[in-house]
Amino acid sequence: MPTPTPSVRRPNILLITSDQHRGDAYGFEGRPVRTPHLDLMAAEGTRFSACITPNVVCQPARASLLTGLLPLTHGVHDNGIELGERYGEAGFAGALSAAGYATRFIGKGHFSTYFSHEPTTRPENVAGSALYGDDWQGPYMGFEQVEMTLMGHHYWLPARAPQGRHYERWYHGDGRGDLKDALYLETAGPDGDAAQTHQSALPLAWHNSSWIGDRAVEMLRAQGRGGARPFCAWVSFPDPHHPFDAPLPWSRLHRPEDMMLPPHRERDFERRPWWHRAAVESPPGIGGEMGRVRQAYSRIGPQSDAQLRHLIANYYGMISLVDHQVGRILTTLDELGLADDTLIVFTSDHGEWLGDHGLVLKGPMFYEGLLRVGLLMKGPGIPAGGIVDDPVSTLDLAATFADWTGVPIDAARHSRSLLPVIQGRESRRHAYGEWRLGPQRCGVALDLRVVRTRHAKLTLELGSGAGELYLLDEDRDEMFNRYDDPGCRGLRDELTALIHARPDDIRDPLPLPIGAA
Repeated sequence: MPTPTPSVRRPNILLITSDQHRGDAYGFEGRPVRTPHLDLMAAEGTRFSACITPNVVCQPARASLLTGLLPLTHGVHDNGIELGERYGEAGFAGALSAAGYATRFIGKGHFSTYFSHEPTTRPENVAGSALYGDDWQGPYMGFEQVEMTLMGHHYWLPARAPQGRHYERWYHGDGRGDLKDALYLETAGPDGDAAQTHQSALPLAWHNSSWIGDRAVEMLRAQGRGGARPFCAWVSFPDPHHPFDAPLPWSRLHRPEDMMLPPHRERDFERRPWWHRAAVESPPGIGGEMGRVRQAYSRIGPQSDAQLRHLIANYYGMISLVDHQVGRILTTLDELGLADDTLIVFTSDHGEWLGDHGLVLKGPMFYEGLLRVGLLMKGPGIPAGGIVDDPVSTLDLAATFADWTGVPIDAARHSRSLLPVIQGRESRRHAYGEWRLGPQRCGVALDLRVVRTRHAKLTLELGSGAGELYLLDEDRDEMFNRYDDPGCRGLRDELTALIHARPDDIRDPLPLPIGAA
């Protein structure tokens, strides 16, 4: 297998992410979702077919990707917890900035808490965003320059001045905010009465995916016009995170009747560990408006097959719109002659249940649809058409960027470069994740650990000692919990030892949530 060989010029890094994008929701995975540009990227590069997230919700996963640290070490062990600036600034962006790279962030960050019990001064806090003028562009979390959305999910319409970030101020800046809001709220087609599913009439030109694509293209063109320094850019799309609200014509791209339904889409808590039922049926342990949002926005009840087909079709439409923007970005990179010096990575923060086991959205049940994410790499020396089935994690990207650029990122001590895996010089036995959550989210406190190998997955709830073990080769749909199977005791002990081999560097005390998300 050829060795990646960056050119004499210091190589660029282009990281593109989606949000809540499950690892099988790509055309190359055999799903009926149209992703021609990502399919081409996979064909021209290498993809990891068993990549997991270190945490299945946004803030911890994104903090780990940036810092190369596990959630219980950087401290963001659930949504609603701020990433400490000293941790963020020591991540890959800060290290590359210090080494002379032009570092840029475009899109959804979620390194800070949007909705806090008390206002903060962070630029991503809804109230705190009002403290920053229109000309503020960073620095932030190690990035020299940022152009951001405030959330980016239209369950809440784009914030109005003085609140908002760059997208929201652009959205309202022409005085047509009322018109745009009305068009977004207009129903442009049938939704099948599916939960949080909406065909939006907001014109594509005003959608945040289009804005992020536009800003990324302009960033690359500015680099091509005279960027003397190499660049590291993270382009972060908020879709296909719920609500499932693709705009026309993307909401019509996939017909509901063509959607593949999960083979098992009934809730069967009686055959699962105790926390599955408790997390779904217990009221959130937080009151007021945040409790209402937790109940109404962060949970979706059982959906009929017809409802689920509409929901999936719209989810796929959101993914296809992201794919379209990826195509624009990569075409620009080629046109400017930058592709030969650039490592391109596409991944997501976490997945989405999408009806698996009767569940939609995300929570403390680590089924494959939620835990596994796509990970694609393309660049000089990256093998074309490569498929790596070793279990890896998005946690490993910080060390990969260090390896690719030759810039040490000493703080990213839990991250391991993926380049030796691509080259065939190393193999990976397992990948690991963790989530400690209090009762604010789902009414019960949980301390979860998960380890995934090529063939099996073990999840432990450390507080109670309960667990679940699935043999993925023979039980792809995760129907049979083998945790108490005497015939699997050796495997269970082996995987438990891997969980307990986690580095002994958990923060003490851990930060507490200051809000909901």
